[in-house]
Amino acid sequence: MQQISSERQEVMCNPAGQARLLNDAKTQLNVLCGLCVGHDAIFSKVSEAPVTTLIAKDRVLAYNPAGAIYSRYIRERFQETA
Repeated sequence: MQQISSERQEVMCNPAGQARLLNDAKTQLNVLCGLCVGHDAIFSKVSEAPVTTLIAKDRVLAYNPAGAIYSRYIRERFQETA
């Protein structure tokens, strides 16, 4: 794999590799948190255990998938509609 900078460690997303790692561990259920939609589809295809997505990554929250959970702005918006 090509690196952008050889001076530091780089992390790459590998959903198929992640699924194989969990297959080797014989997990019974895989809960996805923070994968983008395309990568969760790849993970689900390779995973031998059932898969559910808890939080998907999205651009609206600047790729911070849990941002809406602890964001004061979002909590206040929900309170307005309740």
